[in-house]
Amino acid sequence: MNKVQPFHLAIPVSNLEKNRFFYREILGCIEGRSSEHWVDFDFFGHQLVLHKQQSQAFTSNNSNPVDGKEVPVPHFGVVLEWEIFQDFVTDLRKKSVEFVIEPYIRFEGKTGEQATMFFRDPSGNALEFKSFRNIDQLFAK
Repeated sequence: MNKVQPFHLAIPVSNLEKNRFFYREILGCIEGRSSEHWVDFDFFGHQLVLHKQQSQAFTSNNSNPVDGKEVPVPHFGVVLEWEIFQDFVTDLRKKSVEFVIEPYIRFEGKTGEQATMFFRDPSGNALEFKSFRNIDQLFAK
């Protein structure tokens, strides 16, 4: 099956309004259906649902070492087109988003060359956005 289908991901958030603002105003996602306990977003063509949970620690201290950096696990995100990724980084910096891992290039000049960055939402959920210089190398070995 080669046709990309939208995924559905539901995540916990401690404060629905702070996260609603973050996904709508900081990331630019379009809000869909909602109730007092959850809200849907069009997350770059995918369905992301924020579910308000009782106050608890959402931030995981789990990580994996990659390129000498501690990559937060779990995390989720989107692969963007190269130019869109660069513009997105500029926009996030203007909005004072604090990066867990600053934007950088992996595998520069090699198969799978990609730009990547990590940051957290207000509830501590880790997000990774990346971009491949050549999208045909998304799954290249």
